[in-house]
Amino acid sequence: MAQTHLHFNMHIGRKKPESVINRETACPFCDRGSLTDVLEQRGSMIWLMNKFPVLQDTYQTVLIESDECNGDWSSYSREHVHALLSFGVEKWLEMERSGSFRSVLFFKNHGLYSGGSIRHPHMQIVGLTGYDYRAQLRDSDFHGITIDRESGVECSLSTHPRAGFFEYNVILSDLDRLPKMADYLQILAHWILHHVNPRNQSYNFFFYQWKEKLIAKAVPRFVTSPLYVGYSIPQVANNLEEMVEEMRRHYF
Repeated sequence: MAQTHLHFNMHIGRKKPESVINRETACPFCDRGSLTDVLEQRGSMIWLMNKFPVLQDTYQTVLIESDECNGDWSSYSREHVHALLSFGVEKWLEMERSGSFRSVLFFKNHGLYSGGSIRHPHMQIVGLTGYDYRAQLRDSDFHGITIDRESGVECSLSTHPRAGFFEYNVILSDLDRLPKMADYLQILAHWILHHVNPRNQSYNFFFYQWKEKLIAKAVPRFVTSPLYVGYSIPQVANNLEEMVEEMRRHYF
């Protein structure tokens, strides 16, 4: 029988440092001399084992994005987001191709409502031994109104969001256009923090391998809708075309 849930180890979870809410907490990612189980380092980016592996039957790794504790995708240089996405996708696909996992998650939390506990910018790459996230996907999850498109890569606003309201898709069909995917994600991070979500300051990136494409979703995060929590009913906003036109005015 296919695995339907991941088990969260509460004993480990209680030990995790919390610097998203409590800014007085010492940042473990700033104290680079104390980092352990480092897998690879490229400049200011460090890929290492997660010190608090709360998910059972998984292989949990963290990609520290830079040495800037208050940095973010929205403010990095273009060169850095290109290098960062290249590093993360490389390690994600390496784990996928290893044959050791049923599937591999690649995602980013930013802000109070994103599910993260450490403020220092980082991404996570998690190998799942018994769970295939692709079993929950549908083609319609990535359908949307095109915001901008170039050869091999497209940015859109989802018309069938997985969880609800606004979800932005970046769909890559040519791996050579990975730098442009990074550019789109940087624009989306800036748009979400400065125009969509200026009070909550929270978003996620989620990455998927789907039908020979690499896809990223950028999702502004608010308090989750009770309709989604209780009934798994996503909601979609009725002003998508207006949002797309406003984005084009700001960035394209």
